[in-house]
Amino acid sequence: MAGVVVVFDFDKTIIDVDSDNWVVDGLGATELFDHLLPTMPWNTLIDTVMGELHARGKTLHDVAEVLKAAPIDPHVVSAIKAAYGLGCDLRVLSDANRFFIETILDHHGLRGYFSEINTNPSRVDADGRLRIAPHHDFHSGPHGCGLGTCPPNMCKGQVFDSIRASVEADGGKKRFIYLGDGRGDYCPSLRLEREDFMMPRKGFPVWDLICENPGLLQAEVHPWSDGKDLEETLLRLVGRVLVEEGNLLPPMDCKQELLPVVAVQDGIPMPLGVKS
Repeated sequence: MAGVVVVFDFDKTIIDVDSDNWVVDGLGATELFDHLLPTMPWNTLIDTVMGELHARGKTLHDVAEVLKAAPIDPHVVSAIKAAYGLGCDLRVLSDANRFFIETILDHHGLRGYFSEINTNPSRVDADGRLRIAPHHDFHSGPHGCGLGTCPPNMCKGQVFDSIRASVEADGGKKRFIYLGDGRGDYCPSLRLEREDFMMPRKGFPVWDLICENPGLLQAEVHPWSDGKDLEETLLRLVGRVLVEEGNLLPPMDCKQELLPVVAVQDGIPMPLGVKS
């Protein structure tokens, strides 16, 4: 296995929308959502809206059918499969929830490519209602991150630290590639090391935060704009690591010719402002 761990955010990274908003809009709860939004934390809000939808007669099947229609770029699907085929360990780190994520990944045949999903837990209660809980129980106390960009229910930086510690305890030093778009993805970007790579979605909140003071990051920053860009950038970086580690590229269906060439071309680190 390659010494590369790829950590994906989910909303607006793997899929091209926010899964919470997609379900709320798809099941006709937008007005309720907008009314409650100023009154409670996001994670609590989604659980509350799920309860109201259940009271209106919407079933778990209805929720799942809306989720299955969430748009995902074919290039992202291809990138996940190709990175897995190259021996990467793929993880999800998301502020969505387990039911939403697993339903979408299952629908696209992608769940088996990920070794771990880190997100807000969900369950179905005795009445058949979907319940969504916070990853961190902020009612019992804050998670302690003072950065100011993490929501109360999840500090992705702390979760990322746990992922790194677990991975390296099992198999020694690894290089990480982190992909994300939102404010919550900024904290883990600051915890990446010099040998790692950050892939922020260009024009989204995490990109704006990074651009405010790029010198705060140790990792190289490689932005992306859409699914095609994500695929090309991710596989270029994976190929580069494989070349640097002296590993031969394993056989692949679709990227066998491309990867070794672009990996060598990308072998010299470039300043943040030069990358595109």
